[in-house]
Amino acid sequence: MQIWNWHGFFMYLGSGFIFRGALVTLMLTVFATCAGFVLGTVVAVMKRSRHKGLSLPARFYIWLFRGTPLLVQLIIIYTGLPKFGIRLDVTTAALIGLSLNEAAYLAEIIRAGLDAVSPGQIAAARALGLEEGQIARYITFPQALRIIVPPLGNSVNGLLKTTSITSVISMEELLRRAQLLVQEHFMVLELFTVTAIYYLAMTSAWDMIQRRLENYVNRPYQRTATPVLLEPEANIAVTS
Repeated sequence: MQIWNWHGFFMYLGSGFIFRGALVTLMLTVFATCAGFVLGTVVAVMKRSRHKGLSLPARFYIWLFRGTPLLVQLIIIYTGLPKFGIRLDVTTAALIGLSLNEAAYLAEIIRAGLDAVSPGQIAAARALGLEEGQIARYITFPQALRIIVPPLGNSVNGLLKTTSITSVISMEELLRRAQLLVQEHFMVLELFTVTAIYYLAMTSAWDMIQRRLENYVNRPYQRTATPVLLEPEANIAVTS
């Protein structure tokens, strides 16, 4: 009995069918991250509001989507909404489900970053006559971004792998396409090893991007020590 098929492994490693599945995975990740960040920012600002009409719905949204499995949310969106006359195709259902779920987690990350900004700086900006929009643009968000980026990067890394759950509703991303090939050619170990390599390649590429982003947002806060040059007389005095 043959345990490993090298020919099949290398054939599927360069398979266009698998590669297009990886592109779908990247598309899901990018869209859900962008949509989740925008929605998460809105939810985070609402939660920090002193008005209960804004903070309570935000708290409920975070509680609901963080407290229920993504798999259940996807099934409800894809198979439950049609009972109310709302029919969505697989791609739309996957994008909505991933975005709504990701927004709940990013909202807490963004809220923590905003809360970390010193209230004294905001009070000083108001004393100088800056409007709330200017305070958010020039003071609050630039400083919060430095704190938000590391956990945001980890969340994107996790989301990239979490997209595999959409295979349950027949979304043909990377894992689903590998499963289809397994059912056809029965190369279970080879195909799932290829899938793992693709996921490792994508997460490794994102790790490099994340490090660059962290260095970029931290650049204004990096202090370079300026060497102090002593005059020759001072050097003599020090050595003596």
